Amino acid sequence: MTTNPKFYWGTFRTYLFDVLVIQGVGWTLILTVTSMIIAIVLAILLAFMRQSDNPLFRYVSWVWVWFFRGTPVYTQLLFWGSVGALYPKIIVGVPFGPELFSWDTATVINATVAAIVGLGLNESAYLAEIFRAGLKSVDNGQMEAAEALGMRRSKVMWRIILPQAMRVIIPPTGNETIGMLKTTSLVLAVPFTLDLTFVTNALASRTFLPIPLLMVAAFWYLGITSVLMVGQYYIERHYGKGVDNVTKAPVQATAAAAAAHAKPVDPADGTTEGGRP
Repeated sequence: MTTNPKFYWGTFRTYLFDVLVIQGVGWTLILTVTSMIIAIVLAILLAFMRQSDNPLFRYVSWVWVWFFRGTPVYTQLLFWGSVGALYPKIIVGVPFGPELFSWDTATVINATVAAIVGLGLNESAYLAEIFRAGLKSVDNGQMEAAEALGMRRSKVMWRIILPQAMRVIIPPTGNETIGMLKTTSLVLAVPFTLDLTFVTNALASRTFLPIPLLMVAAFWYLGITSVLMVGQYYIERHYGKGVDNVTKAPVQATAAAAAAHAKPVDPADGTTEGGRP
């Protein structure tokens, strides 16, 4: 592979740090990060709705997940790219009455917004199921015990349930983030023409050398994925303390040594551990 002249390694080195390629990497990261933020916020809300006692909330959450998981992301991106043709204006007004405000849809929902919204809404359906599985992995007794202590339900969820559920949520969420990084290559359907895949394809069409430009795109995707995997490892290790075998929970050495040398319980004399009554 290194000696095969058909790989055009000189062209690969020329375009590896090309200005257009670097800009494509930047836009790919912007699409990934912003879409994942939208998806995570919506997924947390959808997961709580699925856990709610309100049947309307559960139904709305189920329909959302059903629709966005059941249709291809490419089709959804095509729709968001065509929303300006379907609805030329966004109008706010009194129903069956006068118009108060209006905006040109193509101005509000441009290619960047359409790409981010399309990716974020699609990903939220998958993350919602991941978050729901994480919440269900925590025993119901945790909630009951906290409520018995007088804690509000919202505080129990954020301070007790979610920190324990994160151990289950983080690994698949990391995988979905890496998947989102590569799914950004589909935003051509919007059309969005600034991401890494489109830029390298455009350069390949200009130079008539697709192989080295494909390797340039693969190099950057692999490098970004490697960084994300390292970050995922440390986040998993943080939330896995005391549970996973890789990271042990912090132990107070003095207290552990004192407990190990304490006198065992003797039922005959009514003393407790350490010989104290």
